Amino acid sequence: MEIKQFRYFNDNLGYLVFSGNEGMAIDAGGVDAILAFAAKNSILVKYMTNTHFHSDHISGNAELLEKTDAQLIDCRKIGDDQSFTIGHEKIDVFTTPGHTMDSVTFKTKGFIITGDTLFNGTIGNCFSGDLLAFFNSLKRIISLPGSTKVYAGHDYVMESMQVAKTIEKDNPFIDEYIRRYDRSLIVSTLDDELHVNPYIRFNADSMIALLLKKKMPAQTEFDRFKSIMEIF
Repeated sequence: MEIKQFRYFNDNLGYLVFSGNEGMAIDAGGVDAILAFAAKNSILVKYMTNTHFHSDHISGNAELLEKTDAQLIDCRKIGDDQSFTIGHEKIDVFTTPGHTMDSVTFKTKGFIITGDTLFNGTIGNCFSGDLLAFFNSLKRIISLPGSTKVYAGHDYVMESMQVAKTIEKDNPFIDEYIRRYDRSLIVSTLDDELHVNPYIRFNADSMIALLLKKKMPAQTEFDRFKSIMEIF
């Protein structure tokens, strides 16, 4: 399975996942660029879907459906552990409520598309209000192999790393993460995220020590996640 990233608006990121001559467009805001790439590479856009139903992520839906014969997959109706075949390969989908209750993550053997649940360097806002669901979604994502590549819904890398530096000023991995930043391709691995992303580092000794120093609840994983969300 292959993936092509498309930047649209200012920091939104959309995708075409493809295998052979079939593809799935995900958060396809950059419609013209996606169609040009698909035409150049003889890819039929078989499916079109979204990571969640916020307006910036569905902005290209109508135009793409008008210009292709793609089948719309409504992310709000996707069941947990559903899968779709593209070419001769599968892309799996699992529900990751928290940022919104309709948020989903797409997974192949080598990468995930996380929308606004997990960003490169940070996480999304918990607009659903269900912090426990958000925590469980993030736990499910970070349980995947550390080599898994993370493709997110926005490029917030530089802003996120400045925040990370204020939280863990002695974290030696942040500068290297910044050095590898390439605006033309926003991607990291789960191992990278577990080294620098403060919001999923609730099991890191340095984060636990920081929470204890601030006299925040830190007994359980969820206590620590909630504390990090509250103070940072």
